Amino acid sequence: MIEEVFPEELFARMEAGEPVHLIDVRTPEEFEAARVPGARLVPLSVLPLEEERLPQDGPIYFLCRSGARSWQAARWLKERRPWQRCVNVAGGILAWAEAGLPVETSEEAVR
Repeated sequence: MIEEVFPEELFARMEAGEPVHLIDVRTPEEFEAARVPGARLVPLSVLPLEEERLPQDGPIYFLCRSGARSWQAARWLKERRPWQRCVNVAGGILAWAEAGLPVETSEEAVR
């Protein structure tokens, strides 16, 4: 079972100063167009190559466009690190933006 968190709850944790490892698993183009401040880009396609560089402590929150790829990433890492909290951000950046939470965008972003 993969744990999920809604964007509002994650943002509240971030605002409270809780240490948050936020990994965005979208493509570089998607990340450039719009991203959650503080998120680190590790595309799903290269996640296995980057596993050793992922944080070993605390929960890792995975984010994508709608929650599907991030769920896959969380499940993949949880299978390799059963001790670590691997959390999917439900609804992805779409739900994050819809909730009115901060999003950084590039000037070239197409909506």
